[in-house]
Amino acid sequence: MADDNLSAAADHNNLAELERVGAGTAIAGEIFGLVGKSQFFAEFSQEDIADLAAYMDVYRAQPGQMIIREGDAGDFMMLIVDGEVDILKKSFRVAQQHMTSAGPGMTLGEMSMIDGEPRFATCIASQLTVFAVLTRDSMAKIILDHPSLGSKILIKMVTMLSLRLRQTSARLLRVMEENR
Repeated sequence: MADDNLSAAADHNNLAELERVGAGTAIAGEIFGLVGKSQFFAEFSQEDIADLAAYMDVYRAQPGQMIIREGDAGDFMMLIVDGEVDILKKSFRVAQQHMTSAGPGMTLGEMSMIDGEPRFATCIASQLTVFAVLTRDSMAKIILDHPSLGSKILIKMVTMLSLRLRQTSARLLRVMEENR
């Protein structure tokens, strides 16, 4: 348990090194503006987003700043509001390999926020990036304070993770078939 607390502290330390811009309520309008760009917010009303934003904090990362470190424990997910984040994964052949990039409206870190397992990849701002953070504790408060919103968020997260798993499985199958 002490190791979990130490790793969660390391995850928060990454945030501590970044500039906290303010509360999510200050950018609720910008988050609502992402509705058309983000599959996460597809069924969210303006009221849902205002309620959610009240439980979030907003950070700014400069180009090259690490937001999430692979292997650290994670207790938050992030929503990119502006900018771009590179997602890097350690592999057997190279120290870190670029997997993809994520931009406005995309969420990162959901898996670790839900299951408490170590971060799957490293996320580094490739340009000035503004993002909103939802912690596990804040998610628990939303579930208690706004059960329907909490349910909507959890269903959306599970659906997104399921889609990502299906896409990854399809890619893996293609690679396996190519290597026959």
